[in-house]
Amino acid sequence: MLVVDDELTIAESVAARLRAEGFTVELAHDGPAAAAAASTFEPDLVVLDIMLPGFDGLEVCRRIQAQRSVPVLMLTARTEETDQLIGLGVGADDYLTKPFSLRVLTARVHALLRRVDRAGAQHAAITVVGDLRIDADQRRVWRDGVEAQLTPLEFDLLARLAQRPRAVLARERLLEEVWDWADAAGTRAVDSHIKALRRKLGADLIRTVHGIGYALETR
Repeated sequence: MLVVDDELTIAESVAARLRAEGFTVELAHDGPAAAAAASTFEPDLVVLDIMLPGFDGLEVCRRIQAQRSVPVLMLTARTEETDQLIGLGVGADDYLTKPFSLRVLTARVHALLRRVDRAGAQHAAITVVGDLRIDADQRRVWRDGVEAQLTPLEFDLLARLAQRPRAVLARERLLEEVWDWADAAGTRAVDSHIKALRRKLGADLIRTVHGIGYALETR
């Protein structure tokens, strides 16, 4: 596991907590060092701060995902939704806003790793819903014959919605089944990923049911 933060106290605290959970942890404190460490160490997961010297965490995330698909938990002091969407758009799977609880961070890390393990165990399957085609084996998605490049978490969220087209799935249910979270406080993460899916696949694909959740629409 790779932990990247230029605030040494935060980086060392996160690393100590994850090591206590049994993980092997490497540290980096700037953009270039983080990209190099990800290339040589090949971590199973990256905890990545956005604000870094050298180049920022968004660029680090782009470079990591260009080499290999790896779950990224992004740390940010920013609370603007646009910043969070940018992070998700470059390949981050989840984000935490500073200050955060080490207990919550650890729970998010375990949830991301469980999701990766579950996805790897899935059997090959092709799902066709209207003009949407989902290949679970290759983890590829097309709409109207045009392929969309989705992050791992975006793919899992779309695949879950596609299991029950037109059915409304509550945000809390999606958090539990896609993210493995039991805490409904993370429902904004669902909203952010839905917006990213609409941006990549079309605004008409997913319907919002206000106060409840989302449904996949078909043509």
